[in-house]
Amino acid sequence: MSTTSYNCTNEAQRAEGLAHAQKAIAAKQVIVMPTDTVYGIAADAFSPQAVATLLAAKGRGRNMPPPVLIPRIGTMEGLAVEISDDARKLAEKYWPGPLTLIFHAQPTLTWDLGDTVGTVALRVPDDQLALDLLTITGPLAVSSANRTGQAAAQTASEARTQLAESVEVYLEGGFRPLEGTDGTPSTIVDATGLRLRVVREGAVSLEEIQRMIPSALGADVEPEMWSPVNLVKNDPVEAAEAAGEAVPAIDLVKKDAAEAATTAAGDAGDTKDSADAKS
Repeated sequence: MSTTSYNCTNEAQRAEGLAHAQKAIAAKQVIVMPTDTVYGIAADAFSPQAVATLLAAKGRGRNMPPPVLIPRIGTMEGLAVEISDDARKLAEKYWPGPLTLIFHAQPTLTWDLGDTVGTVALRVPDDQLALDLLTITGPLAVSSANRTGQAAAQTASEARTQLAESVEVYLEGGFRPLEGTDGTPSTIVDATGLRLRVVREGAVSLEEIQRMIPSALGADVEPEMWSPVNLVKNDPVEAAEAAGEAVPAIDLVKKDAAEAATTAAGDAGDTKDSADAKS
């Protein structure tokens, strides 16, 4: 593997770095990118091989699956099922931003993020470089760019010290969030139950969420769980039929990413971007 770093504060290197990162993602390799909290290590969310490489680079097992960063709210529809009105309100309020939402995953998608128990954690990041990358790659599995148990990297250089040659491309965008400050992780909200439940408080407080959604629960309360009516049952015939439906679902996501690319090209600078939940 030929590891390359790009100084993305330089426009020429930024364009070259994004192009190289796109090729690396397509080749099932991993890259390091900035987010609004810390730097993240990213891989194609639809490639089990790439996700396995990401987990191996961090020294992490399948029991700690990475969240998925998406370029805009609309992409959520192709990746999750049974999105409640309350969850949608939070997404519209805080995306792009430091909020991670856990949903039941779209069962027709052919991906393997680890031991997710049929769920997926989604976020629209609040960092322009990350959003520009997501626009050209589509959804990415992203975890903090560090070896498990070590401090999260706040620059690409710090990430390279820990991850070294396991990463194909390092996109350097300066300190995240700011030099001399610690990164604040995203707030994680479980939206798979009858009521929203804040399972980790971060940049968005429980009080803020409850002002919008009074029924939202804290981490110390276990909500009643439910199963979406359109989840695939444990029947081999239905499972085979669902596998055949995977292509349209993925095509929907790719189409959404392409539309986002067109929008970004015509209105560059208006989109925002964000980061991966700290490990």
